[in-house]
Amino acid sequence: MKFKNRYRISSARAPWWDYGNTAPYFITICTKNREYYFGDIRNGVMHLSPTGAIADVLWYQIPHHFPDWELGRFVVMPNHIHGILIKKPAIIEMARAVETRHAVETRHALSLPQQPLPSTPGQRRFRNPGKNTLSTVVGSYKSSVTRHVRRLGFEFAWQSRFHDNIIRDASAYDRITNYIDKNVAKWSEDRFYS
Repeated sequence: MKFKNRYRISSARAPWWDYGNTAPYFITICTKNREYYFGDIRNGVMHLSPTGAIADVLWYQIPHHFPDWELGRFVVMPNHIHGILIKKPAIIEMARAVETRHAVETRHALSLPQQPLPSTPGQRRFRNPGKNTLSTVVGSYKSSVTRHVRRLGFEFAWQSRFHDNIIRDASAYDRITNYIDKNVAKWSEDRFYS
C-alpha cells in the first residue's frame, strides 16, 4: 500500500481490536538485527550487560508512568524481551474532564461540520493512537531504554516494531507465564537463538 507515493508498512496490530481495552497482552520486543545487546546466557543463567540491566530496570518503572497498567511476568533475553502488560479498568476522574473552557470549546465544535468517525478500532487507532494504549506504553518503554543506554555511550537499537498477543483466558495466561519463566533455560531452542 502506498501513502504519499511511498510504501507504507501495514500495522502488526489486530485491526478489530482497540489496544486501549482492558486485557492482558503478551509482548515481545527484539533488538535491531537481533544483536545480543542485553547480555548472554551461560549455564542456564542470564547475565545482563549494562544495556540489559537498563532494559530490566526500566520495565519495572512502567506502572509509575502508566498507572492504568500492571506488569505480569517479564524476562530479558540476549536479543529480545518478553513481558505481560495488563491494562486495568480505567478510572475516570470527573474533576479532570470538567473545565470552564471545555464548555466554550464544545459550543464552537458543535457548529463545525462533523467528520464521520472511522468504523473499526484499527482505523480509529491510525487516526489517534490515544495516550493509554499498548502501543503508547511500549513506545515509551523502548524510547526510554534507548535514551538511557545511549546517554551512557553504548551502541543500541530496537527493531522498529513489536509483537503482541491478546491473552484471552486463564489457560493462555498460565501457558504464556510458563513460557516466559522457562525461556532462559530453553534458550538453545528459542527461535531468536542464532
